Order: sequence, then C-alpha cells, then structure tokens
Amino acid sequence: MRPVAELGGILTAIVTPFDDNLGVDEQAFVDLMHHLAAHGSDGFVVCGTTGEASTLTDEEHLRVVELAIAQRPAGVSITAGVGSNDTRHAVELTERATALGVDAVLSVTPYYNRPNRRGIVRHYEEIARATDKPIILYNVPSRVVVDVPNDLLAELAQLDNVEYVKQANNDNLAPIDGLGIYAGNDEILLRTLEIGGCGGICVASHVVGDEMRRMIDEPGQRAAIDAALRDVYAAMGVTTNPIPVKAALELIGHPVGGLRLPLVEADEDERAQIRAVLERHGLLASAGAS
Repeated sequence: MRPVAELGGILTAIVTPFDDNLGVDEQAFVDLMHHLAAHGSDGFVVCGTTGEASTLTDEEHLRVVELAIAQRPAGVSITAGVGSNDTRHAVELTERATALGVDAVLSVTPYYNRPNRRGIVRHYEEIARATDKPIILYNVPSRVVVDVPNDLLAELAQLDNVEYVKQANNDNLAPIDGLGIYAGNDEILLRTLEIGGCGGICVASHVVGDEMRRMIDEPGQRAAIDAALRDVYAAMGVTTNPIPVKAALELIGHPVGGLRLPLVEADEDERAQIRAVLERHGLLASAGAS
C-alpha cells in the first residue's frame, strides 16, 4: 500500500447546506467547513454522496467546489466528488474540478449501467487522462450495485494518478498494492488504520471529529475510542445518508437545512434515536440544545 496520504487522515464527506428554498446556502457551508476543520477534519470531500451531489446541477456542484477551495481553512485538503455513470460527464467534471485547483478527485464506480470489468477499466482510463491530481477510486456496491474486487483495484492502481481507494465494501477491506486505503464506512476506520490505511472519508466526523482524529494520533487508544463511538456510527445509519447527519447537525446547533427529493427529512422516531445518542455523548448540552 501507499504510505499515509498527504490529503490527511480524517476527510469529512461534508454535507451541502440548503436554505429555506433548498438553494445552496454558501455561508452555512463555509461556516461548517471552518467548524469541522477546528474539530478534527484534515480535509473535505465536497459534493460526494453526503453532499447530495446527485441532486446538484453541474453549476451548483462546481460552485461548491470553487467555494471550498477559495474559503478553505489553512492546511486542509479539498477533494471533489466527480463521479458519474456517464464517462463523458465524469471526465468533464474531473477536468473542471482540476482546473479549479482541487487537491484530489473522488470517482465512484459507474452506477446503474452495471459496466463489466473491461468497461470499468476503460472508464478509469478516461478519468486518468482528464487530471493530473490524485484520484481516489470509490468502491461502494451498496449504492452502485457493482463491486470492484481487490485484484481489479490493484490493476487500476497501475493507471496514472490513481493513488487511493475509498473502500465501502467492508468485506473487501485489505491492503492493495499501489493504493492507499480510506475507510468508506465509519465503522471500519479502526480496521483500516490497523492494516496500515490512510484514514477515513467519514460522516460521523461532523459530530465527533475530535474523537475520530484521536484515532489517527493516539494508536494505543484506537480500540477504546472506536468502542465508545459505535453508537454514533449506528445513529448516522438509522436511515439513508445524509438524512441522519443533517438532523444531527441541526440538533447540535449547526442548522444545514433540508434535503432535496427524493430524500426526505428524518422522521420523529429517527430524530429521537439520533437525539438520544447525541445526548449520551454530551453533544446536545454543549450546543445548548434540549
């Protein structure tokens, strides 16, 4: 595997805040980015799944990337989600994000089309030609249907600029020659670090970023920290991401607005589960919430 990533260990897959009319709330985005950078985040993945990229227009998408770069806190990295199931579209987003000055791009396996092995290779050959920035492959079969096995990930690592993988298939988590490994699910951050991975592209770091950062900095305490955070990881999965994390941010005093359809806001039971975990960790009290 590659050594520890220059992009950082805790990369938060940051939400995209919306205003009352479900337009992008740029000031809320900047405020949240600075708050998270002060609480454990080494960098941000912008306009990924958690950022609701699938319901952003290309203009909104690239504007959020541009805003993140222009307003980034000192020392943090910015990775742009640039995935699409249309290779031409993915190439265009990759080229435009690269021109804006991102530090890396995150490129998901094409979804819905269900490309075969040769198609996946051809897709990423085109992506690799479109940028001189590090490419993070994103293997997330729960969303895209297709699983990229580790031997194919190792083959893709031979392409120019393909340097990392965000591994969101827990069963596939293992060292891969030529790639740095990022945990794609919060609950495998500990396992990822234990096998020499770079860190995680995380969601729970929106609310417990300081603790997750300690897992990078304090190897001897990793297991204990992980055990203490298991209920937070579960709460962030009570329903489809990013519904729970947006509810959690509101409850701790960082309102980020609603969600664009077909996603809907957390219901009463889901909010109660999230609230109970936040209260257990003392996060509601610190935010003055009730």
